[in-house]
Amino acid sequence: MDMFPLYNSLRIAGISTVIVFITGIAAAYNVVKLPRVIKGILDCIFTLPLVLPPTVVGYLLLRLMGPRRPFGAWFMTVFGLKLTMTWWSAIFSTSVVIFPLMYRTARGAFESYDITLKQAGETLGLSGPYIFFRITMPYCKTGITAGTVLAFARALGEYGATTMIAGYTPGKTATISTTVYQLWRTNNDGLAMKWVLVNIAISAFVLLIINLVEGRRSRIRTV
Repeated sequence: MDMFPLYNSLRIAGISTVIVFITGIAAAYNVVKLPRVIKGILDCIFTLPLVLPPTVVGYLLLRLMGPRRPFGAWFMTVFGLKLTMTWWSAIFSTSVVIFPLMYRTARGAFESYDITLKQAGETLGLSGPYIFFRITMPYCKTGITAGTVLAFARALGEYGATTMIAGYTPGKTATISTTVYQLWRTNNDGLAMKWVLVNIAISAFVLLIINLVEGRRSRIRTV
């Protein structure tokens, strides 16, 4: 049993989760402070990948990063690298697909944040970065942790957009999801079921973590 699909899925999901962890928190933190109208517009834009079919997301990314498209052609000319049909291509598609999960969860955490804590820190002369990392983030860490784990779980199972932009090449771009589909197409049900069980086991473990985090949040609120 070739373990490359598992390794590739984990590294794509891991890198994508790190990307959306940073960008999602930054976007959520700034959006909650904006006027209602602008906030609504940005919410719509940032959440759109969550409701679009993954194949549509993949198609739009191909239109942007394909080797004959403006950005893809420029990147190829400057850096000599293709942005499609490589393992790292899946990072772009996966990050776009899971970004709304991280963004909306982080936004909810920041909206529940007690603003008086920030104001108290400011009256004590604490700097903005200190307040954010030592007060705001610890206060919101339960929700942000849940969003991070959920984003990772979604990234691990991404198929539609990944197939569009990265394709399926054994040993190069194959992930668990694309491997299951290819094995099903070739009537290799035994091996396909093994990968399905691997994916179920990982997903169940991730959901267990989410439940533990949510349970901890409930206990804290009760106290």
